Amino acid sequence: MPERMPCEFFLIRYVPDVVKGEFVNIGVLLREAAGADARAQVKFTRDWSRVRCMDAEADVGLLEALEQEISGRLKLGVSPRDPKTVMEVLQDTLSNSLQMTEPKATLAENMATEMELLLRMYVEPMKVPKVRTRSGRAAIAAAMRTEFERVGAWALMRKRIAASMYTRPGDPLKIDCGYRPNGVVRMFQAVSLEGDVESAKVLAYSAPQLREGVDRVEGAKLELTAVVEPLRSVASVDDSSDEATERYRFGVETMERQEIRVVTLSDLARAAATAQRELGL
Repeated sequence: MPERMPCEFFLIRYVPDVVKGEFVNIGVLLREAAGADARAQVKFTRDWSRVRCMDAEADVGLLEALEQEISGRLKLGVSPRDPKTVMEVLQDTLSNSLQMTEPKATLAENMATEMELLLRMYVEPMKVPKVRTRSGRAAIAAAMRTEFERVGAWALMRKRIAASMYTRPGDPLKIDCGYRPNGVVRMFQAVSLEGDVESAKVLAYSAPQLREGVDRVEGAKLELTAVVEPLRSVASVDDSSDEATERYRFGVETMERQEIRVVTLSDLARAAATAQRELGL
């Protein structure tokens, strides 16, 4: 058997109410146990259902950004030997809402495999016999993130971009992700046309102000892309008069009239490949 390397890991916990002391594990910090140049990595859950169950108002976008912040510090050479460096990030972000356990020893075949094992053991929800699948906007957003992660672009992209930066203070819209290659800002928004088309109408309404704001603030052209589910997943393509079909087409046409590029899940691989090339990955 290959020799296993000694490591230690910390669990990162979300504690919405420190008085009650209830918590849910959201991530793992894994590091080699010896050596001045010991490697370290951090990874958070991709399923925030338990966090939302405990705290319906939890800012999941902030928690996801926190993972990127910690990873960035570790990659820049911040010593993983001192967990205080990570705790500083946690405390600066959400004060006492995030805690880190004492280290526990483990023997790892390799860092990547051990990280996945620890996440399954301590962080991810237990799998139940009943298959539960994401639907609607959540499923589209997850698929979008998966494709951009696959090519290494996700870590370099902006997430939850506040429209108020470009429109006006108080605008609640947040764009899922985006990046800027040269003189173009590319933004991507998951839009589900399965239930209703309100999100499509909101994005279409906001597009002209976003476009003008990006030009004013960044001196760049905006390419806004809406990612939707394919028509066949929400309606019968054999019946052009079907209500769901008409609703779907209305949503697509509403966005396209405002120069929003509309693509389906099957186009994500191509969009990710473009991001990979434009970001120099």
